[in-house]
This record gives sequence, C-alpha cells and structure tokens, in this order.
Amino acid sequence: MFERFTTDARNTVTGAVTEARQAGAATVTEEHLLLSLLELGALDRLGVDRAGVAADLAAARRRGGMSRADEEALAGLGIDLTEIVSRIEETHGEGALAAPAPRRRTLRGSLRSALGRAEPDDDRAGSYRVPFTEGSKKVLEQSLRIALGRKDNHIGTLHLLLALLSRPGTVSEVLTDHGITYATAETTLAA
Repeated sequence: MFERFTTDARNTVTGAVTEARQAGAATVTEEHLLLSLLELGALDRLGVDRAGVAADLAAARRRGGMSRADEEALAGLGIDLTEIVSRIEETHGEGALAAPAPRRRTLRGSLRSALGRAEPDDDRAGSYRVPFTEGSKKVLEQSLRIALGRKDNHIGTLHLLLALLSRPGTVSEVLTDHGITYATAETTLAA
C-alpha cells in the first residue's frame, strides 16, 4: 500500500511519527496525522487556522480525548465532564488526562542506563519504534479505499485528510468546527 503514497503523503506519515515522539506519546494517533498535515501545510489552501486547530486538539486531549458527542452522551446520563476534568486536575494537576503514556524502555536502553552509559549521539538515538493505534491504521486503510473510489492511482494528502474526516471522533469534530468538511476538502483540494 505504501508504494502508492506520494512523497507528501509519506512525509505526513513520518511527520506523524515525529509528532508522537515530540509529544512523548507511546503511539501514533489520528491527531498526530492531522498535526503532521498541518505542519506540512496540506490544509493551507482551505484557509485553516493552524494554531486554532492545534489549540482545539489540545483542549480535547485535556478532556481525555472525549469528543463533544461523548460529552453530550455523558450529560444525558447526568454526568458533567467539565466537573470531572476539574476535579481530576485539582488532585493530579492541570492536563492530567492529557499526559502521554510513558514510553516503553527497551532492553538495550535499560542496559545502557544500568551501566551509566548515555545513548550515542548518532542517527539511532531516539529511533525507537512508535506503533500506530488501530484508529490511525484505519485512517491509512481508508485513504486507500478513498483513492480507489476516486480512481486515483496514488494516495496523497487529500486522501489522508478525507480519511480523517470520514471517521467519527475528535479529529473530524475539530476540523468540522473550523469549517473543513469532507465536501469542502474534496472540492477545494481536488481542484
């Protein structure tokens, strides 16, 4: 499948890994794919506010990744998500629900640490493998389906964006809040 990816789409995937590493995340999520698309300027033609999207993603992360639909469903049960987040942050500090999972140590890293040796300053330092979540894998699969449905011979950043928009959750919700829908993305970027 990756042989069909354009250079920009490949850069988006590797950029998502970089975004995850910089955030200290244990996995690459759909959010990291979106942040990579933003960083590469793939959404600039849509007039997207990069800082605004990043801030809204951070706010969702602070709520533990809950979307507005999740929040409304909990409210229907009489559960106030804002109150829960506030109480957790009172006890554990601001952003407690947004804290990345700790990175797994490798045997090599554990041995180097036990022996008091620092990681070498070569290209292998920080090159630990960051796995993709099921959701981010589904985005990559969906991008292939979208490309095939459009009869395109390649998978580009448009296909990745459309795949992100086609899946329910925080990422598509944030994009929609910023005026980016499946139809507008397809119309504007496909032209």
